[in-house]
Amino acid sequence: MDTGTLDLDKMKTSAEQACRLMKVLSNPDRLMLLCQLSQGEKRVGELEEILGIAQPTLSQQLTVLRDEELVTTRRDGKRIYYQITSPQALAVMQVLYAQFCSAHSGDSA
Repeated sequence: MDTGTLDLDKMKTSAEQACRLMKVLSNPDRLMLLCQLSQGEKRVGELEEILGIAQPTLSQQLTVLRDEELVTTRRDGKRIYYQITSPQALAVMQVLYAQFCSAHSGDSA
């Protein structure tokens, strides 16, 4: 097989993966959840309290993040903790945080 074809196939697969991630990130609730989780593991109750997302919506969006394999859970008694496990999602969240949430993000260069 031609090397150019292999590179193109790999590029297409990578583009599809990137589009899938961006689609998940395009929801404001999921984006805020990942932003919080990019700072470290959090309990479901903490996420609800910090973000003010109602429990049904919170559960629905966390399920999407789990299904997309961006986060994993850990149970400690009755408490469930979430953390980001996708290195790609974490890297994107770090860039978004630096661009939109840091102290200097509103400054013009």
